[in-house]
Amino acid sequence: MKSELKIAVRELVEHVLRSGDLVFEFLGSSRPVEAIRAHQKIQNSRPDTYRSEVAVAHQVETDRFRLIIGGRIDGVYTEAQRTVVEEIKTTTRSPDYFEKNENPIHWGQAKTYAYILGRDRGLDEISTLLTFYRLDTAEIRQFKRTFSISELEIFFNDLVERYLQWAAAIIIDWPAQRDASIGGLKFPFVNYRPGQDKMTDEAYRTIRDHGQLLVQAATGIGKTIAVLYPAVKALAEELSQKIFYLTARTTGQLAAENALDELRAEGLRLKSLTLTAKDKICFCPGSACHPDECEYARGYYDRINDAIASIFAQDALSREQIAQTAKKFKVCPFEFSLDLSRYADCVICDYNYVFDPRVYLRRFFQEENGDYIFLIDETHNLVDRSREMFSAEIYKQPILGLRRCLKTELPNIFKSLGRINAWMVAARKKCQESNNPLAEKSPPEELFPLLRGFLFIAERWLSQNIKTPFREALLDLYFTISGFIRVADQYDQCYASCYEKTGEELKIKLFCIDPSGHLEKALKRCRAAIFFSATMTPMDYFRKILGCDPAAQYLILDSPFPHENLGLFIADQISTYYRHRDQTVSEVSRVISALVEQKKGNYLLYFPSYAYMRKIYDSFTARNPQTETILQTPGMKESERESFLERFAIDNPQTLVGFAVMGGIFGEGIDLVGDRLLGAVVVGVGLPGISLERELIKEYFSATLSAGFEYAYLFPGINRVLQAAGRVIRTENDRGVVLLIDQRYARFQYKSLLREEWDPISVQDATQLAEALQKFWNQQ
Repeated sequence: MKSELKIAVRELVEHVLRSGDLVFEFLGSSRPVEAIRAHQKIQNSRPDTYRSEVAVAHQVETDRFRLIIGGRIDGVYTEAQRTVVEEIKTTTRSPDYFEKNENPIHWGQAKTYAYILGRDRGLDEISTLLTFYRLDTAEIRQFKRTFSISELEIFFNDLVERYLQWAAAIIIDWPAQRDASIGGLKFPFVNYRPGQDKMTDEAYRTIRDHGQLLVQAATGIGKTIAVLYPAVKALAEELSQKIFYLTARTTGQLAAENALDELRAEGLRLKSLTLTAKDKICFCPGSACHPDECEYARGYYDRINDAIASIFAQDALSREQIAQTAKKFKVCPFEFSLDLSRYADCVICDYNYVFDPRVYLRRFFQEENGDYIFLIDETHNLVDRSREMFSAEIYKQPILGLRRCLKTELPNIFKSLGRINAWMVAARKKCQESNNPLAEKSPPEELFPLLRGFLFIAERWLSQNIKTPFREALLDLYFTISGFIRVADQYDQCYASCYEKTGEELKIKLFCIDPSGHLEKALKRCRAAIFFSATMTPMDYFRKILGCDPAAQYLILDSPFPHENLGLFIADQISTYYRHRDQTVSEVSRVISALVEQKKGNYLLYFPSYAYMRKIYDSFTARNPQTETILQTPGMKESERESFLERFAIDNPQTLVGFAVMGGIFGEGIDLVGDRLLGAVVVGVGLPGISLERELIKEYFSATLSAGFEYAYLFPGINRVLQAAGRVIRTENDRGVVLLIDQRYARFQYKSLLREEWDPISVQDATQLAEALQKFWNQQ
């Protein structure tokens, strides 16, 4: 049976004939609309012998393929003596440019359309008319050529042959190899861990049934392989086109890469691609993405197809592999990875490539649907991340600073920024006179026309792509304000306007209180979505806030490891309320000391804030001067984080106590297996600090669900606690202790949210804790 392929004329020509530099010219948000109007203006000006938007299709058959090529011709003149195919192009350049700089894609489209139409009509020759329309001046320039059908046939056949060579390897042969390997693929371990088989079965059922599944599975079950294995199986069964494995952290990406490598060890052939942020993989940081400044942009399209063909010999397209190949072929590594994403079976990437309206992968999600599988790791992180994705903010000082540079150069933009600055000065005064910061439920309606006016004027100048010292700053501000207006257009009861003054600076933020509506829309881009995390408590909260379907299924799995390996203690007589913290510093320090004194090893302590952590640290070190300690500091670099974790070695000669902030970089996503971590202490109940945004969340969900405190503080806080406690038991051989310190754990409201399999022991003071710990450690 022949393989059938469908492709648009434009896509066919662009794939085969693309060449030259990678150039990011500014087009502007209004360009598509202006281009459509320009096309219509030209088409409407043509005589009666002219037909616009002429649909054509052509089928090519080979021994292996049936290739269907289709598209719409902008216009066709049909007269007694001649037929002319017109291809219309809009531009911001002078049309004279295209006389000296012919674009092979422009002529390739015209010639392809001409061949298909001429062949259908039995013509011996046909003319092509390439019409350029300059958007800012309405200037028109035309280039006409006449071809014989025989010479167009030679061009067309070469085009098709080159495409089919590519398609045979990438689109047809590769999926067949992949599916054959999946057919006999076995789970990569001899036995499933308890609960892992159920998670795998439910994940497969969800994919098959176009559903959504929320899974809370304790650390150690093997969540990553439990969702990837059925997703891979679904590819071979044609239930899905592509897998997107989404995560918030590099550790999550590494887990996905490792799981796929385990499947490859069982014989799997699958192309997986890890997308890395542009600023992390760029070879020329600080340079513009322009051939004049970056050698990896210069001639990019001359080498990209060879680069793709070369790397396609590998199955795991990791960050290192992409960088190595990009260096070899001198192509931009970030754009290279985006081009590769078209052909990858599994894309491992950050949440924002799927959910963030500013940067999501439009090549897949422009139509907002597809037979894609979303595997959403560390789902508890998506709540706050999504709020930021759908919010927007602007600052006063960058506007004022840029304005000073434009007074003589661009007076119209200078005046526009002046009007915006004046409005913000008044808003800053209002903010200063009231409570700072300030929130309003209504949007700043008077500001929006000023911002739109700036966008209109700036777009006209930016579209000329003139290089100046201030262009990058103006471009950055354009995109910032454009994103702000995009959010403003969606502003509804789920938003609030926040104003915050800091010195002369003013920040205005359109804050998305409830992201569920946006996420619900984004989830329609996929066939099935599987959310999973070690902490998704309570499930109803996550289903609501993540915009899941009411029919979404839940699965809660206990730890697969012996429950007796974890000693869980609660010091529920000690208050860590903010107003009591100074009074209880000594008591907290004493029970922590009692914990670490019972057995030599490595311990991590988690606190609700840096200030409180420092107070306990000072008290603890004074009480235990011989104990080795290490302290998390704000804004730690990646190398400093690695050094911090490296201190937690198996063979430490004495006890090490690490002090960290709950919900921070060491509160989740770290894997200190075995004796690298003997115990953890969680001081407090993890509630986020009181802030303007948290109070807005509280007010909103109090009014809509009568659960304001829970949505704003309690549920996010408890998930932080569970994440921190989950650092201790990572494998079936781990044995360790967790101490929770706060009198609120004695209340049902808090205690009911702890894990069902936990069997906590309440202790009143350090003496009781020491006795309980001795009993636990002596049970080994």
